[in-house]
Amino acid sequence: MEEWMRVCDEKSIKDGDMLDFDFGDRKILLAKSGGQIFATGRICTHAYADLSTGVLNQEENTVTCPLHLSIFKLDTGVPQNLPAEEPLKTYKIKIQENAIYIKLG
Repeated sequence: MEEWMRVCDEKSIKDGDMLDFDFGDRKILLAKSGGQIFATGRICTHAYADLSTGVLNQEENTVTCPLHLSIFKLDTGVPQNLPAEEPLKTYKIKIQENAIYIKLG
């Protein structure tokens, strides 16, 4: 069963923005980079650090962890350097009637 959750209005996120959301125990990072919207897990897979306080690189579509500087691709969640080795969970996005939804299930 598909479970789509409304996150926010499309106009709520501008290019270069990162927003954080909680859905139950899921901590989600929503980022807009190069005109694309991405949704990933918000907590670094190496050590507990909130990626929404990290650095967004729009040229590479990556986010850098503020704690140990691991870099993650926003589209795949794959870490680009150590110390992180595990990828972030990624979520599918859809835009419907000017609202952003992520697929949780």
